[in-house]
Amino acid sequence: MADLVPGLLICLMAVQTIQHNGNRTMTKTNTSTGAIPKTFKGTTRVLNHTNKLPALLHPSTNPWLNVNPDDPVTAYTTGILSTWIIPLTYILAMLVGIPSNAYILAFFRVRLRPKSLSMTVLYLNLALSDLLLLLSLALRVHYHINRNNWIFGEISCRFITALFYGNIYGSTHTIACISLKRYLAVVRPFLYRRLAKTTLALWMCLVVWFLFGAAILPELLVRQSYQVTQLGVTTCHDVLPLEEPSHFHLVPYRLMLVCLGFIVPFLICIYAHVAVVYHLGQSGCDWKPFIRVSTLVFVIFVVCFLPSGILHIIHYIRLFSRGDDSLYGYYKVAVCLCCVHSCLDPFLCLLISKTAASELQFISLRGISQRPTGMT
Repeated sequence: MADLVPGLLICLMAVQTIQHNGNRTMTKTNTSTGAIPKTFKGTTRVLNHTNKLPALLHPSTNPWLNVNPDDPVTAYTTGILSTWIIPLTYILAMLVGIPSNAYILAFFRVRLRPKSLSMTVLYLNLALSDLLLLLSLALRVHYHINRNNWIFGEISCRFITALFYGNIYGSTHTIACISLKRYLAVVRPFLYRRLAKTTLALWMCLVVWFLFGAAILPELLVRQSYQVTQLGVTTCHDVLPLEEPSHFHLVPYRLMLVCLGFIVPFLICIYAHVAVVYHLGQSGCDWKPFIRVSTLVFVIFVVCFLPSGILHIIHYIRLFSRGDDSLYGYYKVAVCLCCVHSCLDPFLCLLISKTAASELQFISLRGISQRPTGMT
């Protein structure tokens, strides 16, 4: 499965490149200081005499945007990538991920045991976050198949956008919490034994959902759906007016969020995995089955989340330095891999629980048995 995911990314990005090259005639646009991440640029201008808005109306309430027909937004909005390939990927992720995550919620809820309660709480939290993410794809599938035309209203657009991106960050943080807990059990058994593990897991989940709330709040406060006149569609989050003061506050917020939502959990996962594998390799016991499974889970995490994180950061740099939003289509492809990871998580959780639960518990107990005499 880990070999198939990179191939899927390469194929999708190749389609985006072909589609973008077919609409290559681009014109320079002015760089806006109010740029918003993860979106194409649009401008709020009076369209014609029949569509004029009152002069006193604040620009953020203007539901119309103009785009340059030669810009990448036109190729993306009308192309096969956004109208067929991305929604089909979402449909596949939903068909596999929704029933499997629902099963995980039922499976671990029924098989709650005091000794494994803390890890079970984290697995349940991950399954819930993934399930909410996959459920949010239903309206997005309709949106993309309907040629990126949103028909469900502004409120639903804000809610679905917030739910989608919030749960992506929630999944990465939960995976980081699972990695951190495994690190403590293997590398710091003395400390791990003294911890109130269930309480620690609950606090981890509370922090994850707090970050989830912080991630979705800006999406709920600003307009997300706009009518793009040249394309004849109403986009949801894909095209936003970059020059408006109402959206400007999201710029530093999003820069901070990409650090907290991707870079921090990614570094935690890398450090925890390397440390666990190293210590198991030095233990003198045969931990090869657990190391193989743990490495597989780590590789799938990297393949699914690293492309979107890198493209997100590069998109910021290009957008701010040159006003170039041409990487947005590639970013949307990479986000598909995050959704693929959400449908793989249930199978990875079952695999880890079968190979690691007893071994991690044994490592923790062994750490206590090796404690020097006189320690309490």
